[in-house]
Amino acid sequence: MRNEPYLMRDPTAELAPGMRPRLAPPERLEGATIGLLSISKERSHEFLDQVERRLNERGLNVLRFQKPTHTKPAPEDVLQRLIERCDIVVEGLAD
Repeated sequence: MRNEPYLMRDPTAELAPGMRPRLAPPERLEGATIGLLSISKERSHEFLDQVERRLNERGLNVLRFQKPTHTKPAPEDVLQRLIERCDIVVEGLAD
């Protein structure tokens, strides 16, 4: 792994490209709220059910969220709830 900052591109429509530095992952998961976001693709619930089970076995706090469809970006209210309630987000992209 490189020790230089990782820059992630924002895929939203914009007039000028912008770069945002990646946030450092937390050192520990204990005490964090982990959001599991289903993008509503086929079988993504099954994948996230297993992720949730494994996280719960470790005693971690998990919240579930879902996009209405995988064909469009997540609605603003879903994103806002993720931002307000979660420290970490795992997105389920299964088929």
